[in-house]
Amino acid sequence: MELSVNVDHVATLREARREKVPDPVYAAVEAELGGADGITVHLRGDRRHIKERDLELLKRLIKTELTLEMAPTQGMAVIATRIKPSFITLVPESPGEVTTQGGLNLLKTKEDLKIYISKLKDSGVVPGIFVDPDIEQVREAARIEARYIEINTSRYTELKAGSVRDEIIRIARASKAAKREGLFVHAGHGLDYRNIKPLLSVSEISVFSIGFAIVARAVFVGFRQATKEMVSIIKGVK
Repeated sequence: MELSVNVDHVATLREARREKVPDPVYAAVEAELGGADGITVHLRGDRRHIKERDLELLKRLIKTELTLEMAPTQGMAVIATRIKPSFITLVPESPGEVTTQGGLNLLKTKEDLKIYISKLKDSGVVPGIFVDPDIEQVREAARIEARYIEINTSRYTELKAGSVRDEIIRIARASKAAKREGLFVHAGHGLDYRNIKPLLSVSEISVFSIGFAIVARAVFVGFRQATKEMVSIIKGVK
């Protein structure tokens, strides 16, 4: 299992004062030094945190894999094919939302994303879909020929400790279905140093994408150490 560190919230802090610091690119380098296997950023249509400048520098400077989260729009496709990150995760995007509210509902998407995904593949990137842990969504992701899914774990993280068993089973079933369909499985949204532990038993998950919890921990111990602590949980190393 691998860890991709989302540095969006570092950029959020920067934009709160319209300053040049803290720099999410610097945070990404520190995350790599802490053992991260990859870096994730979400380039939003309103550019509220991550900017194209950040994306360009990350592509040039980081040594691990870069994942770009983005809405499936033509404008974003142009940027993605120019930057060529390692992975592109297609996500829903709503104006004014604090964070992504749910998975991309492929069963209600007006446009067939198969052609969109095909063009991304032709540019040399690996496309995936952020979906809720639902088997029908997984099957649709396979039909439109995504290479991986990222399972939305937000509902799991919002449940009380005694109520999570059914959601873990739901995530596990969706992960197994994805594997049967030939999809790789990533997972993320709301995961932290405690609630991630039960999901480590879902062996089909190969990558965890975690941001806010690491950024919050970094306030007290630094970004490199905060990343090391999460890596030690995911990989069982000291």
